[in-house]
Amino acid sequence: MNATAAVSNGKGNFVIDEIELAEPVETEVLVRIAASGVCHTDYDHMNKSNRTFILGHEGAGVVEKVGSGVSHVREGDRVLLNWAIPCGECFQCRRGAENICENKPSIPNERFAYKGTNINADFDLGTMSTYTIVPMQAVTRIDVEIPFASAAIVGCGVMTGFGSVVNAAKVEAGSSVAVLGTGGVGLSVIQGAVYAHAEKIIGVDVSPARLKFAEEFGATHTVLADRNDHGLLNAAEEVKTLTSGRGVDYAFECTAVPELGPAPLAMVRNGGTAVGVSGIEEAISFNMEFFEWDKLYINPLYGQCRPSIDFPLLLRLYEQGQLKLDEMVTRTYALEDLGQAFDDMQSGINAKGSSLCNEFSQVPKRSTVRP
Repeated sequence: MNATAAVSNGKGNFVIDEIELAEPVETEVLVRIAASGVCHTDYDHMNKSNRTFILGHEGAGVVEKVGSGVSHVREGDRVLLNWAIPCGECFQCRRGAENICENKPSIPNERFAYKGTNINADFDLGTMSTYTIVPMQAVTRIDVEIPFASAAIVGCGVMTGFGSVVNAAKVEAGSSVAVLGTGGVGLSVIQGAVYAHAEKIIGVDVSPARLKFAEEFGATHTVLADRNDHGLLNAAEEVKTLTSGRGVDYAFECTAVPELGPAPLAMVRNGGTAVGVSGIEEAISFNMEFFEWDKLYINPLYGQCRPSIDFPLLLRLYEQGQLKLDEMVTRTYALEDLGQAFDDMQSGINAKGSSLCNEFSQVPKRSTVRP
């Protein structure tokens, strides 16, 4: 069958063009994508992958067809996709660490063709397409009423932020939290801290507009940082002032700025926990003094996501009005406007953006596109 997709050469360019999909086999699912998030990771891969591939790793849609070995979803089900796909059987999956599965299920490139050549679907999802084929383990049925654009962002940014608080750091009730960077992931950290009943939640950002978002999503205090504040050390002093000079119990780095990788360590109290949420993937310098006095730094992947447990929880919290997702989707874009979605994401005007394939939506820092 044919589909319309955003195809990148991995050298900074993409085109909206027609691709061909084979039939799903055995443990595969054909999904009609209704909404796809627009994320900094998509932008990075588009510029640094040096390969031809279908963009997109946050998605929600409707099952069109299933392989013979698929039983947990069927044609017509509304579904949410997960990019850290667990096999369910390896050492890590058996110990509950599904996000770092050792045998991640994948889709052969032969399932996708562009101009007569087989291509890869990014993260084995390729959600910036009207249709895609994914491993059955990547699919979770949606059992609540929710717009596709709001559901799509759960599949990466929301899960990463919320899970870093609840699953990884295990923030305790009555504690204090600082969130460095209040874009889509940072807002999800804030919502996780609210869910964990943190008493003081401090949003830190260089953008007054984003700090306003932070307050709307549950921050009790905000600190407007200066772009020239190296390592956010001055901002750290303001955070300490708000916590009787001690520092917060937990600090979360959500900026994706390499130079700020060590910054949360300057904001936590002695014996506190710093969390690298944004997934910085390059060498950076650390002053080892920041680690003194029993401070702990953790760098969880994808909020330690367990799709069969965490996705239903997040969707249930949304249904109960305890998780703001609709409010995060600041704007939606048609697939043909993906370039504008990336520009808006880079400028930070959205909380999260969304793009629609068969019907798309909008969001800041992260975005959604619709084909």
